[in-house]
Amino acid sequence: MTRRIAWTLLVLTSVLLALAVVPLAVSLTARERVAYRDSQRATTRVIAAAAEEHLSDHKPATTMRQELDTAARAGDCAAVYDASARLVASTPCTAAQGAEAEELVEEVLAGHEPEPPENEGRLLAAEPAGEVRQPAGAVVLARSADPLDARIAAIWGWSAAIGFAGLGASVLLSVRLARWVSRPLSTLDASARRLGEGALDERADVGAGPPEVRRLAATFNTMAARTETLVHGHRAVIADVSHQLRTPLTALRLRLDLLAAGAEGDTAAELAAAQGEIARLSRLVDGLLAVARAEQATPRPTAVRVDQVVSERVAAWSPVAEERGVRLTARSEGPALTAALGAGHLEQILDNLIANAVDAVDAVPGGGSVTLDHSAVGGSARVLVRDDGPGMTVEAKAVAFRRFGNPEARGSGLGLAIVHRLVTVNGGTAELEDTPGGGLTVVLDLPLWPERGHERGAAPRSLPDLKTT
Repeated sequence: MTRRIAWTLLVLTSVLLALAVVPLAVSLTARERVAYRDSQRATTRVIAAAAEEHLSDHKPATTMRQELDTAARAGDCAAVYDASARLVASTPCTAAQGAEAEELVEEVLAGHEPEPPENEGRLLAAEPAGEVRQPAGAVVLARSADPLDARIAAIWGWSAAIGFAGLGASVLLSVRLARWVSRPLSTLDASARRLGEGALDERADVGAGPPEVRRLAATFNTMAARTETLVHGHRAVIADVSHQLRTPLTALRLRLDLLAAGAEGDTAAELAAAQGEIARLSRLVDGLLAVARAEQATPRPTAVRVDQVVSERVAAWSPVAEERGVRLTARSEGPALTAALGAGHLEQILDNLIANAVDAVDAVPGGGSVTLDHSAVGGSARVLVRDDGPGMTVEAKAVAFRRFGNPEARGSGLGLAIVHRLVTVNGGTAELEDTPGGGLTVVLDLPLWPERGHERGAAPRSLPDLKTT
């Protein structure tokens, strides 16, 4: 926007300066030429008047000689001709003589007004000595065009200087104006982007820019404050309800366990079903609490070795996978990668994905495998979690990252929502694809740690476990 405003004002100012300065310079040039010609003709008439007294009235040539001497001292060249076009007197300079001068004399003696030509950098002027119709002679005066050229050059030089000065002032003013208008808008745009990325405490600067932009920033801050209040209230309600429900659920579960210990027959079966429902409800409450914690996470990026974390999580889940007849393996391509993630986030992401994958493969008769791959793709660290399970339908994949969005989920339906939140809050992306041959592949693109701050083998701090399936 700054460039567009600056260029618009600059082009407009340039056009206005061109329309104003160029015609003014042309007008001043024409006026200067006319004034110079009039001055030259006036001097020629003075000499012609003195020559008339000598040629027509037969008075001494003293006055005529004096005028010729005055013209010579001024740097002019003059020549006096009689009615027969013969040279009568002249200055030492001979620029007023020659073929062009003689043509002018003939036209003047014929009663015409000739167009003064330019001869070797000198302007020629011719005037009749006496009456125009029957002149007693003619006077030709040659004056150097250098003073006129110098004045014209000065006119155009000053015009160009004024134009460039105006253009420079326009550049400064247009850039200042453009920045005054666009910089607050850019700041507001950045604030809106950060608010959209989850920084709910982001506020715009309301003290810069035009009044309209300041009012827009104030309105944005009001909207951001209300959004922050609503989101925090929503998260607080979920967290508080989930936390408060855990205690009575635990107590109810203990009571059912005690009752089930002495029950027999149909009563024992009913109590076992009730215990299953209580366990499912407990997992649901734990999942809601985990989602609330994930949504409240504002991570500070740390250097996380992807290969090390993948190896650790595979080692931790291998006993569970082997117990269910699932092969859990890890593969890597290329050099070791270091991602910029919140401490403990990659562990929580992989725990949820491995748990979901193992459950999916366990549901398939004959078992299957779960494979974790990691490699560098572009400017990201890509982690793939593949399974040979039943996979997902297109409709299920479209809503899988929403809370309770997947109707095919075997657990609480919150695991992928937690994964998506933890990945995106760190600046990464998460996608679901079909595994060739059947199954589901989760594709994670995580931001790489900058080389300047590369911390090989940095041990990430652990956060409270947010795993849920």
